Amino acid sequence: MAYADLREFIAALERAGELRRIAAPADPILEITEITDRVSKRGGPALLFENPRGYAGKPLLINQFGSRRRMQLALGVQHADEVAGRIRKFLDLKPAPGLLDKLKMLPMLAELGAFFPRTVKSGAARRVVRRDGFSVLEFPILQCWPEDGGRYITLPCVFTRDPRSGRRNVGMYRLQVFDGRTLGMHWQIHKHGAEHMREHVRAAAGAAAEEILGRAHGLPETQAPPAAAEGRIEVAVAIGTDPATTFSAILPAPPGVDELMLAGFLRQKPVELVKCETVDLEVPADAEIVLEGYVDLSERRVEGPFGDHTGFYSLADSYPVLHLTCLSHRPDAIYATTIVGKPPMEDAWMGEAVGRIFLPLMQLQFPEIVDINMPFEGVFHNLMLVSIRKSYPGHARKIMNGIWGLGQAMFTKCIVVVDHDTDVQNVAEVVLKVLNHIDPERDIQFTLGPVDALDHASRLPNFGSKMGVDATRKWPNEGFLRPWPKEILMDAETKKRVDELWPKLGLD
Repeated sequence: MAYADLREFIAALERAGELRRIAAPADPILEITEITDRVSKRGGPALLFENPRGYAGKPLLINQFGSRRRMQLALGVQHADEVAGRIRKFLDLKPAPGLLDKLKMLPMLAELGAFFPRTVKSGAARRVVRRDGFSVLEFPILQCWPEDGGRYITLPCVFTRDPRSGRRNVGMYRLQVFDGRTLGMHWQIHKHGAEHMREHVRAAAGAAAEEILGRAHGLPETQAPPAAAEGRIEVAVAIGTDPATTFSAILPAPPGVDELMLAGFLRQKPVELVKCETVDLEVPADAEIVLEGYVDLSERRVEGPFGDHTGFYSLADSYPVLHLTCLSHRPDAIYATTIVGKPPMEDAWMGEAVGRIFLPLMQLQFPEIVDINMPFEGVFHNLMLVSIRKSYPGHARKIMNGIWGLGQAMFTKCIVVVDHDTDVQNVAEVVLKVLNHIDPERDIQFTLGPVDALDHASRLPNFGSKMGVDATRKWPNEGFLRPWPKEILMDAETKKRVDELWPKLGLD
């Protein structure tokens, strides 16, 4: 099902019994976080705070993606694997040899072409347009945790453009509110938004660009930023988009794939865009709130700390600064936000859906992969469990190294590889088999490389070690000459007889 905008999704959540309206005032400073955290940990509903304290009549939506069922509603499916199945259908397209075969492919190719975004003349996001006298603090922006550096916009779709190719990127990067028109742009160095900024610096600074960038990335927070090239990168921020568009901003899209095309694919309907007022970008026409502005290439400022999805505060550091030039919004705009912290929270369910949806792309690269699981406690980048159909000595190590070479999967701190008959969705089964199967000295390998910017344990920011565990059965041609024992399993005939006997035992 395609939701035209956030409001249609809210209505669907309410019909499904997945939304609770809260009329009582709650403070955006800490209180809404504490309420939402308790609800999230109990597997509770999405929350629509209708009268945040100090913002009466300015509703705030949170926890909209905070369960497996709500993620299914957001994607219009019964299970995220349905989306994976649609992706497989397109991945299986092969060049058609004959005219009749090519004609048979046309409907599928036409369907794919129908997902691309299209520009319209106007939309609800443009009903109120303000270039002067505005402040983002007119909306109930949260301070989530006690030691946060301030208030943060936490569920934004951030739009930038590559100066070389002109391609758009949509990412989700938190924005710290320094004042009503100045925000900290949390562009981690591995993200596409940061790469767009680097390309602008290279274009403006020429030969000096790499020195400028190197100094900026190693800048201690107590020092002034290095002089950089003069220039700006234009930015637009959409808040409160339809669920597929919001979700697409966190998807690890393959290089050159437009996130808005992915959004169209997910919702089976193209995203409609409207041109911005003060920057050369387009944003979803039916967003609740749109911010426009620029990042000055020469400016950096201390951003953070921020209570992050790791369950710890990410440390204060030097980041670019976003200056706002325009605010547009619906007259009765709904401010959509989220919180992160110790799992499970809303982002855990979003991350689970990402893993299911992108499994086919990983299997396209590595067909031997049967399944993957990134447990909530691993906070996405700390642990990946992988089952494979092992075909040759060292196969598990090939998979580890291959995954570390795949886009955002390069940040995975620990990869555990098991045989195909281990259910990686059953963590208890994985733990039992892994701890029985490994000889630690033989089966654990370490490597150095890029790590997630939020990894506070690495030896240096953004650089550290990773671990792979080969928990597959060991073969003689891997140097294991002892017999490998059989797993304890009851025979099928006995199980069948007990199934028939069970109702008579009175054990239920």
